[in-house]
Amino acid sequence: MSTYSPPKSLLQAIDPARFETPAVLKKLITANRQLAELKGVAASIPNQGILISTLGLQEAKESSAIENIVTTHDELFRDASPEAPGSAAAKEVRLYAHALQIGFSAVQETGLLTGNHIQEIQAVLEQSRTGYRKVAGTTLKDGAGRVIYTPPSPELLPDLMGDLERFINDNSLFDADPLVKMALIHHQFESIHPFYDGNGRTGRIINVLYLVKEKLLDIPVLYLSRAIVGSKADYYSKLQAVRERDAWEEWVLYMLDAVEKTAAEGITTIQGIKSLLLEYKHRIREKHRFYSQDLINNLFSFPYTKIDFVQHDLKVSRLTATRYLDALADDGLLRKSKLGRNNYYINEPLFRILTGEAPPVGE
Repeated sequence: MSTYSPPKSLLQAIDPARFETPAVLKKLITANRQLAELKGVAASIPNQGILISTLGLQEAKESSAIENIVTTHDELFRDASPEAPGSAAAKEVRLYAHALQIGFSAVQETGLLTGNHIQEIQAVLEQSRTGYRKVAGTTLKDGAGRVIYTPPSPELLPDLMGDLERFINDNSLFDADPLVKMALIHHQFESIHPFYDGNGRTGRIINVLYLVKEKLLDIPVLYLSRAIVGSKADYYSKLQAVRERDAWEEWVLYMLDAVEKTAAEGITTIQGIKSLLLEYKHRIREKHRFYSQDLINNLFSFPYTKIDFVQHDLKVSRLTATRYLDALADDGLLRKSKLGRNNYYINEPLFRILTGEAPPVGE
């Protein structure tokens, strides 16, 4: 069994100088460079809410997949609100996107990422306000069934989470690059495992919100879940290596590499969205008198729209919304498709940019 436990003030006890190795410093340069470029590219889109909607839902899908909550892009994009009908998995993913929005708003308003904010994020994810767990956490076992890690007992959680909150918000406690701190915060949170459920997804939301708090990003558009999905075994082995061998440097390098790769992918995605958005603006403005920014926002917030959504967003009648969407479909900007009981209008190029896939044909 692992002897590691996350005691109070563990993170402050680490010497920040141990992360000043050539390998870590080199990776910090490249990761920060990509992150700064991602921030700049995101800022070049007039309505950044589009990115929060589109990319946030993608992160929700990938993060949920780590926990074996799997849905399709098609189902996810049909109705993006948490209350929309659909499978249990799709609803879980939508709740993740909603929790991310709640956390982002809290950080924007306060400039802090507090224990109360973290509990609110988890409550949205799980649709339950049970707070910190009151029973022992789930033990981690190896392939042979041996217990290799046991989370701390419930009575320790308030102090542990209070200490983590101070580490997150008081930069005087630990003199290191914010990306190094993000890696340490993530490991500590996952080791504390404070909730009955939703710890992994909550922890991944904390990652990007911490970067927003530190002003490395203006909006939460760095989503590490895709990188973790692609190296899931490595992720868990390096988490455990810290507990067993104090291998913090290896863990930090893994997280910095994930930041660099994810930021690079995000840059490409956002550039693609920006180019497509400008093309649609030009084509709609050139041919249709009903062009408006609200219409563009509707078409780019999610790849799928329908008459009800346009009617609501543009404050027009159902007949007018139908006329707008049918005209855009006739011009080849959208594809009208019956999926289930509803007619959807699909922004196929946006769907491909976000997913790398072609949308379903429908009826």
